[in-house]
Amino acid sequence: MSSWKKAAKTNQKVHRERAQPAAREHLGLLEKKKDYKLRAKDQHQKDATLKLLRKRALNKNPDEFYHHMINAKTEQGEHHELDKDHSHSKEQIKLMQTQDIKYLSMKRTMEANKIQRMQSRLHMTDVVNETPNKHIFFVEDDQEAAQFDLANRLDTHPDLIGRRTNRPRLQDLEKLPLATASPEDIERINYEREKSYGELKRRIEREKELTIAQKTLEIRRVLKEKRALKPKRVLKGTANRAPVFKFKFERKR
Repeated sequence: MSSWKKAAKTNQKVHRERAQPAAREHLGLLEKKKDYKLRAKDQHQKDATLKLLRKRALNKNPDEFYHHMINAKTEQGEHHELDKDHSHSKEQIKLMQTQDIKYLSMKRTMEANKIQRMQSRLHMTDVVNETPNKHIFFVEDDQEAAQFDLANRLDTHPDLIGRRTNRPRLQDLEKLPLATASPEDIERINYEREKSYGELKRRIEREKELTIAQKTLEIRRVLKEKRALKPKRVLKGTANRAPVFKFKFERKR
């Protein structure tokens, strides 16, 4: 590119977009062309969708059969879904839902009992040792604090200071028989321990899922009861939480 073209390019006028006049500032920002193009494109898509739906409605044959006609009907211009289970009455359906809640409650109780037994057997020693904690010792003066020996104060071996559970004293260590274990035995014991902790974690998660499912079914059963005031939903149900509703106070007879 020649020097003349470079000079012409650098000296060209910069065209800026027109701002909203001061008398029209209360109307908001001035719509630019790019904004108008987006708004027009969106409007054209909506018009095309309405046109297609209108065409389908005109071409629809009211006598044509489709499978959803079995489970739906139109009453006074309103579409209603039919109950798919026509072989049971409302009382029978309510009884089956109650049995489902009782079944979930039974399974959740079984899981809770298994979790309690596993926790009592494993003692959760690893979790206790990893949990941060403080133990304050009081001394008489600075000289005693400088010469303070934690192993001597606890009357145990220095290698056992990090253990908060099953920390034997020196006199108890002298009475314990020394047992030798091969590396294979130690590896097998660690594997069994990790396997037990993994099973405990899965059972805790399952017990939590059963609790959420039970609460959700109970809320659905309560919502089907006839009430003068409709409850208000506070929180929507998720995979980790049952829905929460706020009920108005109603005086019972």
